[in-house]
Amino acid sequence: MLESLKIDVCEANLELKRNDLIIYSWGNVSGIDRDKGIVAIKPSGVSYDTLTPDDIVLLDLDGNVVEGALRPSSDTPTHLELYRHFPNIGGVCHTHSLHATIWAQACQPIPCLGTTHADYFYGSIPITSVMTKKQIPSEYELNTGKVIVETFKQIDPDEMPAVLVANHGPFNWGADPAKSVESAVVLEQVAEMALKTAILKPELPAISQVLLEKHYLRKHGKNAYYGQDIS
Repeated sequence: MLESLKIDVCEANLELKRNDLIIYSWGNVSGIDRDKGIVAIKPSGVSYDTLTPDDIVLLDLDGNVVEGALRPSSDTPTHLELYRHFPNIGGVCHTHSLHATIWAQACQPIPCLGTTHADYFYGSIPITSVMTKKQIPSEYELNTGKVIVETFKQIDPDEMPAVLVANHGPFNWGADPAKSVESAVVLEQVAEMALKTAILKPELPAISQVLLEKHYLRKHGKNAYYGQDIS
């Protein structure tokens, strides 16, 4: 069932390791078939060295396993909450990549300091609120998704495919599993660049709005002209 989606999700998970975004079995990528309402996700705790498409678990949007012999990722409720509330996304990625997680542990958004950041993310990478004592003991992973959704009440997730969960780490998303990983790779790069820039020049102001818009919209706006027209 949904063999192509399972292959795509498996390959996206392996891409995390190739890009040094994870160690051991940390991190997970999922994808969704919107027509069928089925999510494919990495199983919990399975090594990337042995992961195959046959290991990928299929669930419905209520979290019921519809195919797979292994337990799905412990972060599954977070992924499902994002799919339920961000209707245009087709893939979700979670890592504990070093520099993005440093910002998350500091509970600080990543400021947009230059055009590399602006090419992918329309402004600062947001940080969620710190989870409360009530949110943590019960349904922790679901509540992680809820604090992300709350953070995006005034932010378009299509323009900002990344978030830092306070004290935790980054989540990314995209049009498909591969795009969610691409977002995670770029996030880690800009997180490192921003951290080192802040060390070199503390209190540096963010990029100007006009330059932010120029770089973001030339790639993602309705009149985008970056790349080739393959339509």
